[in-house]
Amino acid sequence: MSAQDPFYIVKEEIQQSIDKLQSTFHQWDNISSNNRESIQLTKELLTSCESIRWQIDELDKAIAVAARDPAWYGIDEAELEKRRRWTITARTQVDAMRKAVQAGKEQSIAFSTRQELMRLPNDDPYQASRSNQYEAQDNDAFISSESDRQLLLIKQQDEELDELSASVQRIGGVGLTIHEELTGQEKIIHELGLDMESTSNRLDFVQVSSPFLRHKGLLYFPLLSAITIAIRILNSLQWVL
Repeated sequence: MSAQDPFYIVKEEIQQSIDKLQSTFHQWDNISSNNRESIQLTKELLTSCESIRWQIDELDKAIAVAARDPAWYGIDEAELEKRRRWTITARTQVDAMRKAVQAGKEQSIAFSTRQELMRLPNDDPYQASRSNQYEAQDNDAFISSESDRQLLLIKQQDEELDELSASVQRIGGVGLTIHEELTGQEKIIHELGLDMESTSNRLDFVQVSSPFLRHKGLLYFPLLSAITIAIRILNSLQWVL
């Protein structure tokens, strides 16, 4: 295949990254696992492994796309298989170095933790040669401190549960108050609705009664006028007699 093929261009870049990774890995493998340089190289190696692993995965995706229509990309099944074998080999190399570095990191952490717990610095021969009696005392002290830490943790958890229970009670009280207020408001709204209904009924009655009252008023007015005139005539006759 042509050297200008995108696969081979990316492959070359990945291979250069793997070569650099192997060089750094050998450097890391030949130094003490508890100094600052080792810690820095460990971080660098793990980051590089993740980056290269991602590049290989992307290259695998490109191979899978080409495998759907090899003729379109101008390659045959033999070339596809060759490319797959290369990505498998590259991934295996990177994963092996990553696992070794990760295991070394965990071992270093465990060793550092043990040194801290046992209080045995590497550069103190006297401390390194302490008797088993003192080591047992250190172990007892560690167990005691661990027990105290567990008791403190349990106490803190109990306090947190008490605070949570108090919060739940407060929330329940607030909810009850809100419920009572809503019930009171609902009662007020119901009474207001009854008042409005009564007022509406009265207004309807007035509207119905008004024409009737006006009609009766027109009938009574002439009658009252006639009675008034008759009374005046009777009074006049009394004066004449």
